[in-house]
Amino acid sequence: MKNVYGYIRVSTVKQGEKGVSLQEQRDSIERFAKREGLQIVFWFEERETAAKRGRPIFNQMINLLRKGKADGVIIHKIDRGARNLKDWAEIGELSDQGINIHCANETLDLSTRGGRLSADIQAVVAADYIRNLREETRKGFYGRIKQGLYPLPAPLGYLDKGKGQVKVPDPASANLVRRAFELYATGRYQLKSLLEELHRLGLRNRKGRKLSMTGLSTILNNPFYTGLIRLHRTGETFPGSHEPLVPQSLFDRVQRILRGKTNARSQRHDFVFRRLLACKLCGHTLTGETQKQHTYYRCHQTDCSRPCVREEKFDNDIRQKLLSLQLSAEESRYIDAKLTTLREEWKTQSHQETESLRLRVTNLQDRLGRLTDAYIDRMIEKDAYEGRKAAVLMEKKRLEESLTTMEGNGQSVPDRVTKFFELLKETYSQYDLGEAYEKRELLKIVTSNRMADDENVEMTLSPPFDEVANRFEFSNGAPYRDRLRTWDKILLKLADYFKDKPAPALTREQDT
Repeated sequence: MKNVYGYIRVSTVKQGEKGVSLQEQRDSIERFAKREGLQIVFWFEERETAAKRGRPIFNQMINLLRKGKADGVIIHKIDRGARNLKDWAEIGELSDQGINIHCANETLDLSTRGGRLSADIQAVVAADYIRNLREETRKGFYGRIKQGLYPLPAPLGYLDKGKGQVKVPDPASANLVRRAFELYATGRYQLKSLLEELHRLGLRNRKGRKLSMTGLSTILNNPFYTGLIRLHRTGETFPGSHEPLVPQSLFDRVQRILRGKTNARSQRHDFVFRRLLACKLCGHTLTGETQKQHTYYRCHQTDCSRPCVREEKFDNDIRQKLLSLQLSAEESRYIDAKLTTLREEWKTQSHQETESLRLRVTNLQDRLGRLTDAYIDRMIEKDAYEGRKAAVLMEKKRLEESLTTMEGNGQSVPDRVTKFFELLKETYSQYDLGEAYEKRELLKIVTSNRMADDENVEMTLSPPFDEVANRFEFSNGAPYRDRLRTWDKILLKLADYFKDKPAPALTREQDT
């Protein structure tokens, strides 16, 4: 009795666990072996497609047969053994070497010319079936993609709702994924410290375990969270139908930080004005240090004269700057009345700007169509097409976000100006009563160009705070009773400033 191997295969692990195909193949092979008087000495069971090469179990069996460990092998059918012609060629070489290849469900004798021809034809048909199946699968895959559907497992933060359905935000993790982008965009976290913070907040991977560094990096680099679908393997980008978790502007900032275009370093010391003062001579950041119960900020560059500023001096200069932003009761009443008028005027102006944004979005959509036509007509290469397509889609996404804001789903310009004045009225008290990290955040918003030279500190107020601080200089010597009219010009400048910028706001969150 000849010793042979038994080889059975299914295309997927799921079929092997839940299907009956493996057992049916085994039963058929056992009946064939009993009928032909063959002894099965070992079973090779594989749960992987035969459409591509590299099946480990199949290769192991081929190597053992070449070494003469068995007289032959029994497979269920030709397409169970190989659906690519390269593997079938290896089976043919075994037959040429005198190793018996048996097919349990097909009466084929590979040792004869006619039997070999019939088997070759069936192998070619099986390979063509796979090619056709792959092509149809690809059509279905890209058909879903072009509909804005993502036919792959949902990324962390979303849930699968079934085939042909849009991914929906996961109530348990969507907010935490959004928080990951917000925290990293502050520039106060490295990936490692952000990973620890997210774990503390409760973010876990699909298996309920701690998120890995690679997993976090994948999240922060995935434009799926902005409403786009990018295929990692091909680099193609498509608009998605799912609800975005983060705005495009936030995603762009995260990308700049990840690529080193924005500083993002963790902090160790909690000096009140750390990393806020720069040396006027060399431009390097002054370092805080404590000497005799006082805090000083020094330049530690070897080729610098090392200016030294005492913290109390810097604090006093800041308070003088912030006092210039204080509004009188009369100014506050005048501004509140003008903001009411501004809201009414904004309704007409916003309608015109909304129509302009819609036209630009339509033009980008037309441009995308022309770009696709050029690619189909082979006027541009695929790499150039994908690069331009991704740029157009991202620009379209930014315009759509601006349009959403203009249409009322975000803050209008009058609302942003109002929010600015709310912060302005509380600026001094926020600084006076705030914690160290709150003072740092406030100063980053309100001031800029903070330079130190010996014991002197020079700083300027950031736009549009400088407009408020210099309001009396804009009055051009007008009588005090007319100075309130200066606010008319300032309000117009503020409205223009906040057309494409959010109102400044404190996050009230301690930095790391």
